[in-house]
Amino acid sequence: MRTLYHRYNSLTPREQEVMKWVISGLLNKQIAAELGISEIMIKVHRGQVMQKMQAESLADLVRMSEKLSLPHGKKS
Repeated sequence: MRTLYHRYNSLTPREQEVMKWVISGLLNKQIAAELGISEIMIKVHRGQVMQKMQAESLADLVRMSEKLSLPHGKKS
């Protein structure tokens, strides 16, 4: 569990924010609209999240978020 927290804490604040939206099930273009950034940047952040969290799939990432008790994306 400590390793999982370490991985999550290695994410930048923006990557953590993108991760929360990704695990909520939104598409990249929907996340981009919510955050007011380009879809390409969402893809970059999402790739970094997958790499840093060592997740092989979205399902892996969701399981990790459940273990960390992370809230899903929310409206600002």
